[in-house]
Amino acid sequence: MSQSPPTDRGSGMGAPQGPATPEPDDRPLTGIERIGIPRPLVWGFVAVLIFMIGDGVEITYLSDYLQQPDGGGLPGAQASFATVTAYGVAVMVAAWFSGTLSAIWGPRRVMWLGAAWWIVFEVIFLFIAIPTQSSAFIITTYAIRGFAYPLFAFAFLVWAQIASPERMRGSVAGWFWFAFTGGLPTLGAAVAALAIGPFGMSLYGTLVLSLVLVAIGSVIGCFFVKEPSGSKPIADETVENPTSLKRLFEGVDILWRDRRVLAGGLVRIVNTAPQYGFFAMFPFTFGVEATDGGFLSAAEVSSLSAIAYGANIAANLFFGVFGDYFGWRRTVTWFGCLGCAVAAPLWYFGAMTAGTFAAAAGFGVLYGVLLAGFVPLSALMPSMVPTKDKGAALAVLNFGAGGAAFVGPFMVTLFYPLFGGGGVAITFGALYVLVALLSTRLKDDSDPHEKKKARIAQAQGTGSPAAASAPV
Repeated sequence: MSQSPPTDRGSGMGAPQGPATPEPDDRPLTGIERIGIPRPLVWGFVAVLIFMIGDGVEITYLSDYLQQPDGGGLPGAQASFATVTAYGVAVMVAAWFSGTLSAIWGPRRVMWLGAAWWIVFEVIFLFIAIPTQSSAFIITTYAIRGFAYPLFAFAFLVWAQIASPERMRGSVAGWFWFAFTGGLPTLGAAVAALAIGPFGMSLYGTLVLSLVLVAIGSVIGCFFVKEPSGSKPIADETVENPTSLKRLFEGVDILWRDRRVLAGGLVRIVNTAPQYGFFAMFPFTFGVEATDGGFLSAAEVSSLSAIAYGANIAANLFFGVFGDYFGWRRTVTWFGCLGCAVAAPLWYFGAMTAGTFAAAAGFGVLYGVLLAGFVPLSALMPSMVPTKDKGAALAVLNFGAGGAAFVGPFMVTLFYPLFGGGGVAITFGALYVLVALLSTRLKDDSDPHEKKKARIAQAQGTGSPAAASAPV
């Protein structure tokens, strides 16, 4: 299996391109770097947060709005198809291309494309498609807009990983997912609630507000981030024509050239698939009208997702930093995979046994916290491969993130009629155990834990007592 070459440190850009971070990798961290954010990338994290807040404004009410007369008057099934199925397929495809296009053009240009795509098709959606009340036009326009946010947000994830020193990549991943999930759905839904509630904005006006927020995030992300490596293709001396579009599909073969990447992609799908599955299943298992003995009101069921996400957002930062010390792969295996293998079924069975909102919320917090144990996977995946394959590795990772939104609800659809909610919860727990075994293959010399083991082995070979006493 291929390993990262010795020159692939800091920038990940390879020898011909020059390092993105000229400082030595072991220099003391200062200022904002002490909390895991490289100075040249600060505005990128701000941009992702604001962009995703704007994108997330519509998440709680768009499907209902499209069914109203002034929102297009779509039948319920068509509104659901537009906002879930068609949009989700576009997100999955764009998640893949965010990595491969970044390898060809450089992440900055992909962010520009994502920003322009979102704004243009949102303008068409709001000011042309909805007023026509044409179901086909509304669904098509909204689905096409779904390609936009992965290109913007996930291209920045690529940028952040290739431009960060190895020792900070876990922390950088934690900050990215903090910004991403902090915007979508958390603060996005909160902005919508404030705009529609206390400020009295119309549903349509709130959608216009989301356009403004995305435009602000786009300007910051496209013009305020000065780090130079984002403007270059992700290539090294082994790539003859790094900007050729032929490279767009070459990255697919990484799935069988390096099976660790395939394993990492499967781990990423299972990472959040149960989360999406639970949110699809809880209304008819925990709800008071459920046949399984539900005990929560509709508002309480809805708030469970916000509570779990809130815990997850805070924990993303912790596990990003923690992974840089404990080891990326070990954090994913022990806290992400095995932690969630316990927490996922516990959330269902613990809440059903207690029969209270407090219990359901408490077990949701536990699951949300342990779910953040997967954060170092975003650092580990691109570090396992040579420079020329980093875009492809992140494409697999991003595709897994999009695929999870389909796999989770699909498993509920498949297994709930056969085994009920408890069977689904046990199945989710078993999936986490399976990917825990897969995750043991995700080893690379750049992993902080592997570096510690190498230093200890070297110290033992040279007889250095100080280095030999370093913790593993």
